[in-house]
Amino acid sequence: MGIAKILIVDDRPENLLTLESLLDEPDIELVRATSGMEALGLTLDHDFALVLLDVQMPGMDGYEVAELMRGNKKTKHIPIIFITAAFRADAQVFKGYESGAVDYLFKPLDERVFKSKVGVFIELFRHKDALSKKTRELDRKLVELEELQQQLEETNEQLRLLSTTDGLTGLLNKREFEVIFEREWIRGIRTQAPLSLVMLDIDFFKAYNDTCGHAQGDDCLKKVAMAISDAARRHTDKVARVGGEEFAVLLPETEAEGAVHVAERLLGAVSDLAIPHKRSSVAGYVTTSIGVATMVPHQKGIQRDLFEAADDGLYRAKEKGRNRWCMGSSVLNVA
Repeated sequence: MGIAKILIVDDRPENLLTLESLLDEPDIELVRATSGMEALGLTLDHDFALVLLDVQMPGMDGYEVAELMRGNKKTKHIPIIFITAAFRADAQVFKGYESGAVDYLFKPLDERVFKSKVGVFIELFRHKDALSKKTRELDRKLVELEELQQQLEETNEQLRLLSTTDGLTGLLNKREFEVIFEREWIRGIRTQAPLSLVMLDIDFFKAYNDTCGHAQGDDCLKKVAMAISDAARRHTDKVARVGGEEFAVLLPETEAEGAVHVAERLLGAVSDLAIPHKRSSVAGYVTTSIGVATMVPHQKGIQRDLFEAADDGLYRAKEKGRNRWCMGSSVLNVA
C-alpha cells in the first residue's frame, strides 16, 4: 500500500501539532504549511490525497486558497476539508462549500469523527491511485498488443509473399499464377474480353548452367525475370516463373495484336541484357523463345485451351530456330 500525502495548513504551530498527533499513521505522510501562499506552492510540487485547511489565516484566508486551488488544473481535484474555530454559522459553511470544500470540521476536533472523515478521503485516494496504476498498466499492454498485432500483420504478409512468389526471382510462383489465371478466365467469361498468354523459355539454358555453373545460372534467371517484369508494363499484366527457365505473362483484356507487341518487347528486353552464352546455337548471348495465344474465354472452353495454344506457339518458335516468337495455332475463339 502506497503512502498518502496530506497537506495541513494552519498559521498556528500548536494547531499543526494537534493535527499531526491525530494523523500519526505509518502510511500517511504529512506536509506542513503555515500560510496560504506556502500551501499553494506545495500543492504544485506534491500529489496530495487531502488538504486540511484552516479558514482564518492572516494575509490569504482559507477561502481564497480553496478558490485558487479550484482554478488550477493541477490542483482542482484535490479534496479540501476546512477546519475552523469559528462558530457554526450557516453562511460561513455555505461560503466554504462554494469555495470548493468537500467538508467542514470545527474545533475542538472530535478525534473519532475527524479520523473517520479523513479515512474516507485516504481510501478514495488509494482507490484512485490503484485505478491510475491499472490504467497505465492497461495502456502499456494495449501498446504491446498493438506492437504484436503489427508484427503479426508483417509476419502474415511475409508468409503470404513466400507462398505466392518465387524465391529466386521474386515473380509470382506457378501456384499463384494458376490462381490468378483462373480468376481472369472467369472474369473474361463474364466480360467477354480477350485474354492473352505469353509463354517464354530461355534458349539452351541447361547448356548455360553446365558451362557457367548454377550460381551464375541463378543470376541469369534473376536478370531475365527483371527484364520481363519491366517489359510487362501494365499493372494488370501478371508475370510468373512457372518452371526452371520458363516464364509466363498473362495479359487480361488484350487482343492478339497487343500480345504480339508484348512478345516482341520481351524478346528484345532479354536480348538487350547481352548476357554472354558461349554454347548457344543462335547467338553469343542469352536469348528466348516465345509462344503467344489469345482467346475470348467461354463457358465451353477451359483455361487449358489457352495454355496449350501458347505452349504450341513456344514449340513452333523453338522448331523454327529459337530467338523468336510464334503464335499458337490452336487458338479457340468460341462464339
